Amino acid sequence: MKGWTAAELLDHPDRLLGPLVRTVDGDRRSPLRAAGWDEALDRTVSATSRSQARFGRDSVGCFGGGGLTNEKSYLLGKFARVALRSASIDYNGRFCMSSAATAANVAFGVDRGLPFPLADVAGTRALLLAGSNLADTMPPAMRHLDELKERGGRLIVVDPRASATARAADVHLQPLPGTDLALANGLLYLALRAGHVDEAYVATRTSGFEEVKAGISAYWPDRVERITGVPVGALERAVEILGSAATAMILTARGAEQHSDGTDTAQAFINLALAFGLPGREHSGYGTITGQGNGQGGREHGQKADQLPGYRRIDDPEARAHVAGVWGIDPGELPGAGPSAYEMLSALGTDGGVRTLLVFASNVVVSAPDRDHVISRLRALDFLAVSDMFLSETAGEADVVFPTAQWAEEEGTMTNLEGRVIRRRRALAPPAGVRDDLQIITDLATRLGRGGFFSSDPQEVFEELRRASAGGAADYSGIGYARIEAEDGVFWPAAEGEQGTPRLFTDRFPTPDGRARFVRVEFREAAEQPDPEFPYVLTTGRLMRQYQSGNQTRRIASLGDGDGDALPGAEMHPDLAREHGIGEGDRVELRTRRGKAVFAARLTDAIRPDTVFAPFHWGGASSANALTGRALDPRSRMPAFKACALAITRISPS
Repeated sequence: MKGWTAAELLDHPDRLLGPLVRTVDGDRRSPLRAAGWDEALDRTVSATSRSQARFGRDSVGCFGGGGLTNEKSYLLGKFARVALRSASIDYNGRFCMSSAATAANVAFGVDRGLPFPLADVAGTRALLLAGSNLADTMPPAMRHLDELKERGGRLIVVDPRASATARAADVHLQPLPGTDLALANGLLYLALRAGHVDEAYVATRTSGFEEVKAGISAYWPDRVERITGVPVGALERAVEILGSAATAMILTARGAEQHSDGTDTAQAFINLALAFGLPGREHSGYGTITGQGNGQGGREHGQKADQLPGYRRIDDPEARAHVAGVWGIDPGELPGAGPSAYEMLSALGTDGGVRTLLVFASNVVVSAPDRDHVISRLRALDFLAVSDMFLSETAGEADVVFPTAQWAEEEGTMTNLEGRVIRRRRALAPPAGVRDDLQIITDLATRLGRGGFFSSDPQEVFEELRRASAGGAADYSGIGYARIEAEDGVFWPAAEGEQGTPRLFTDRFPTPDGRARFVRVEFREAAEQPDPEFPYVLTTGRLMRQYQSGNQTRRIASLGDGDGDALPGAEMHPDLAREHGIGEGDRVELRTRRGKAVFAARLTDAIRPDTVFAPFHWGGASSANALTGRALDPRSRMPAFKACALAITRISPS
């Protein structure tokens, strides 16, 4: 649905067609006005120079996005390290894929969302899908689930809501948000008890199982039912389906991962997959569903605070030497790792924090947790520049706004959820006065005296990316534009002269000993627990008709509810609504320890009576992330979007 309407944005009346700057330089209370490119770029470079002269190089930061092409992701990471020589760079994918990526790197030695083509899903005999409502969030993928069912395969869905996907399942496990780790450990307990563990696979292809096995003894079925609310019988049916199937897959997504223990939760599901002997087998395995258009490629080539191109670690001396050689600088010039996304945002404008921030392809006012805190930190900045197609909530806070090209107006590559590098072809020129992000980044680098290191030609940038990624985990060195066209996309890793790799782990895992790693993980309660003042649990997520922060989709009338003034809906069980005198469509205030937001009540028995679901695509008075908290996963630095304590008040009838 969103794809059919995307072209409406190309000539939308809200489109930014030229740079904007504050009427009074340095006064963010003054209105934005139209400006020329020279003025906008010069103001940005002047602010950058002032910050670095006074507060050091790391006081200027970049915040990117999973919607940037590979070329733009790569060039933004290079810009931060070469033009700014700053460690302060991260991106909104930290809010999306980071927990699953962290767990996969530990368990398998590599992070590729799906280590097999998506089409393989149709051929498996059993699928456990944890924390994803594909029917609404990725409808084209549903054809593979439909084919799976037509072939006699079985579907298990883990979701606190009876979503459109869950309603198609053979077994729906409906846990309390924040308890998925206990559920996964409980499933492994039952698999061990029923004799479904593939002992030969565990012995020959993995390490660490005995320690995990010892820990699993604490997750007996009755205890797991008490923690999760999922009946023992449902757990047993799920394990029997997985254990008796000739082939099986386990896929996780944001519902299971966006927690303060998201990495451990992903690892618990990986442990389950390894115990069944799934990774590396035909039509079997573990994977995670990527949420953004370039969510995979966006995290591979330098946007993350701790990474260099090719999914290299920035603290690895060999990686630093290789990338510095490609860039033509001394390895000592490269900064170290910087703060993660939310940690950078939370420290904006403080001593030791970023004082000048450049934002590309991200709307953090809507997408980051604890919205009011983020706004306060943005307003504490000395200078904010934002590149966007429309005046987003974040761009509305900026000192300078750069208008950027849209998807149909640029060349480049994307890497999809299965690790396939594909082309984005330019269909038309951007409007006069609009530049793409490669040009903006290069123009800024030139004004900073580092223009000789940069090109705004996407194919030249990709050729350099190939060299920089060579030998890395995400090796693109054998992938070129012509080959992508000829092969309808190329799966990485694809070293120079080698075929792409549609399926990983068939012979060994890319770990030092070639084995996948079990890791013992223990359930801990969500960072914030309900109490008498906040007795319910809030969970957030996506809707079919909207996307991400809604900066684009909210502007398309056909994607709304038919009434442009209608409030977005918050789902709650009729029993919960009855306790508060709430009827269908009533205005309700959702309140947490951070703030409040107003939604229309949507009564449904498809959600647990102790849980409320709110979509996060809106800003303003209906911002779900005005409610979410700052707790972070200790390893991935993922915010806990999916569970916080909530109070509900009826404001007025519909």
